Amino acid sequence: MEQRRCSDCRCSTATSSTPPRDRWGQAPEGFDAATLYAYSLLQPDVAARVRTVFPILGSLAGLAAEATVCAQLLQTVARGDNLVLEDQIRNWAGELRHR
Repeated sequence: MEQRRCSDCRCSTATSSTPPRDRWGQAPEGFDAATLYAYSLLQPDVAARVRTVFPILGSLAGLAAEATVCAQLLQTVARGDNLVLEDQIRNWAGELRHR
C-alpha cells in the first residue's frame, strides 16, 4: 500500500490495481465536500459545520456530488463496509430524494 496525498478522504491506494488519478475522470463539483460530509454524519455538530463551511452542499450544483457520494457509500454498505454509517447514509439518501 502506498499513501498518496489527494483531495479525497480515502487516500490509501493499492498501486498495483488502481489506475493513476489523472485517469479517473472528473468528479462533480462539491464531491470532496460531500465526502467529508458523509464521513462526519456520526457527529451531527461536525456535519452541520461542514454544510456551513461548504455552501455547495445543499445547492442545486452540489446535488450531483451529494447523490454520487451517497450512492457510492450505499454500495459499500451493501458489501458490508461502512456499516456504522448505514443509518445516516440511508437517511441522507431519503433527504436527497426529496430535493
